[in-house]
Amino acid sequence: MNTQPSIDSYYKEALILLSNLIETPSLSREEDNTAEIIVDFFANRKIISFRVGNNVWAKNKDFDPEKRTILLNSHHDTVKPNSGYSLNPFSAIIKDDKLYGLGSNDAGGCLVSLIMTFIHFYHQESLPYNLIIAATAEEENSGTDGVESILAQLKPIEFAMVGEPTDMKMAVAEKGLMVLDCYAKGIAGHAAHEAGHNAIYQAMEDINRIRGFSFEKESEYLGSVKMTTTMINAGYQHNVIPDECHFVVDVRTTDAYSNQEVFEIIKQNIKSSVQPRSFRLNPSRLPHDMAIVHASNRLGIEKFGSLTCSDQAVMDFPTFKMGPGKSERSHTADEYIILNEIKDGINGYISLLTQLFNQSK
Repeated sequence: MNTQPSIDSYYKEALILLSNLIETPSLSREEDNTAEIIVDFFANRKIISFRVGNNVWAKNKDFDPEKRTILLNSHHDTVKPNSGYSLNPFSAIIKDDKLYGLGSNDAGGCLVSLIMTFIHFYHQESLPYNLIIAATAEEENSGTDGVESILAQLKPIEFAMVGEPTDMKMAVAEKGLMVLDCYAKGIAGHAAHEAGHNAIYQAMEDINRIRGFSFEKESEYLGSVKMTTTMINAGYQHNVIPDECHFVVDVRTTDAYSNQEVFEIIKQNIKSSVQPRSFRLNPSRLPHDMAIVHASNRLGIEKFGSLTCSDQAVMDFPTFKMGPGKSERSHTADEYIILNEIKDGINGYISLLTQLFNQSK
């Protein structure tokens, strides 16, 4: 006798949970209360969960250390609501088959869909893989107290399915991020005389080099490394030639290079000194030959490369990004997710893992 709940049943549970999360403010570094909601959700279903900081995770009932493990991960923090909201960002409002509220699309719909997927498989015996569900913090501010802080307790991981709004397409590659502080050096002098060496002019030369620079290698899914100068500052008085000009470069890296390699190439091609703020937000690429890729191919799931960063950037094992909702709705006023997208997300996740499990038997 089949007693497995239906997708409609999972959807109704997901909608209640998501509404509760929306109505509980959870800005990055302030996710205490939503973490407690998730802990209580598992406790009410007699599922043991673990919490470190504002990160919550659970394992399937028959977790076997001898088996490979799949990580299902999404975040429960949000950005701050912007000034353009016409609705209360902390009210879960259903209107015209849409659920409005801060975090509904990014990434609440993904998180609750992954949680229901975990619930679906939780009691099943003899799964070919283990499952871990992790609802994590500080994704929106790339904080170090988010998923990165608990990975050592979850490993080894075969691969991670990271829940972000992709319209249930499969992001098999993701750009990394590196921020560079650049310092052009000059010689101070009086602006009225032909003296000194203007650091601003030196910076302009380097900025133009950066603007026109082309990296030799390109990524299959992500194209070229992209560099954008986003900040500049120099001088303290109108009649003094500045001897230093500081400018900031936003670098979106691809799987064609490591962040360290891109840094070395940039450093060799400009005169300014260059200091990376961090190398930790790395690009990623899912290998073609993995079983999960073959499973997705059998289901006809579209593949693409993502230009935006997620928690994939701090994971040093294979990952892909996939979830209900659309990326372009993220961080917008009156954020929403379409109700059917949640149902399709649950069904899509379950179908993908079922295909993987069936072909692994």
